[in-house]
Amino acid sequence: MNVSDPIADMLTRIRNASRARHTEVLVPASRTKRQIARILKDEGFIEDVMEAQDGGHPTLRITLKYVGGKAPVVSGLKRISQPGLRVYAGKTDIPRVLGGLGIVIVSTSQGIMTGAQARKAQLGGEVLAFVW
Repeated sequence: MNVSDPIADMLTRIRNASRARHTEVLVPASRTKRQIARILKDEGFIEDVMEAQDGGHPTLRITLKYVGGKAPVVSGLKRISQPGLRVYAGKTDIPRVLGGLGIVIVSTSQGIMTGAQARKAQLGGEVLAFVW
């Protein structure tokens, strides 16, 4: 199946699975999705990410994280830059999510990183998503 925005598809799968209280979600793998999943794991929004093969196609098996086994840690995911409207931010214009309670995922010339890492490295780039 062709998806016009694979990153939005990944975020939607995670959002829907967490709201339905699933323990895992499968996402078709790509380099960008691996880096986004790594950031979500490092920031504590998901439990684990593993590579798997699903019928010969590489997939990511994302284990979701819940507070007290009930409330999902990921309360919101929002795709910002879309294929029809790209959103870029300079090194001084990187947005903050909920006053610093969430994270911004930014694609820079040095790779995909959080907004805080981009500010520290003084890099701007494409604002991919907000996570809170």
